[in-house]
Amino acid sequence: MGRHYDQTVMPDELRRSYDVYDRIDSLGIDLGSFEEDVVSLAEPHPVKAFVPYAGAVLHESGLVYLSGQGGGQRPMDDESDPAVDAGRLGAGKAADDLIRRLHWTLSCGGEGDLNDVLYTVSALALVVSPGGGAFGKAPQVVNGFSYRWQSVFGGVFSDYAVDGVDPGGLSGMHARMAMGGADGASSIGADMIVAVPPPLAVEIIRRRGWYFPLPPGILHKIQVERSSDAS
Repeated sequence: MGRHYDQTVMPDELRRSYDVYDRIDSLGIDLGSFEEDVVSLAEPHPVKAFVPYAGAVLHESGLVYLSGQGGGQRPMDDESDPAVDAGRLGAGKAADDLIRRLHWTLSCGGEGDLNDVLYTVSALALVVSPGGGAFGKAPQVVNGFSYRWQSVFGGVFSDYAVDGVDPGGLSGMHARMAMGGADGASSIGADMIVAVPPPLAVEIIRRRGWYFPLPPGILHKIQVERSSDAS
């Protein structure tokens, strides 16, 4: 487990019993590379794109706020099973993208990683469905997001659960809002709040600030450090 995670006080029954990255590999989630030359959010893995809004913000209390991430390639204007299934797959892709962003938020400076996530606080998911409340299956679409997240961090609906019990833990369970009626060209947009150990949040903020992607000057510092560590 993560260095900070191991030092956190919590009931033994709620501790994860596995390496999060083993599940990520098994599920085929691509975390990208911090060394990629990324210049815009349109790129596949925008871990270094500095934009006017935060992809993630850390608070010294240990809360990490992840900005909304879209998923899917079509609005949910059809309640048929194939349409809802496509939206659910897009929602799972949004979860993958937020997992990737959270990984680099916690790990790019070597301070921690996804194994340090204590638990998941909440998710707000907006389903793109023209006509406002006419689409009645928003929760079913958002399930694709929640279930994917639980598959990585643990939960009763994870791919690894048996009869509603995930032997690895429950740290992917979260409070949730699933709403229809949003505008856009994707199927869903979702944000997330997670909790990490406060000492990890403070260490990151002291070394490279509370904002991710990194501002140019701090990005250069981290790149130099990563290059030195790799040599």
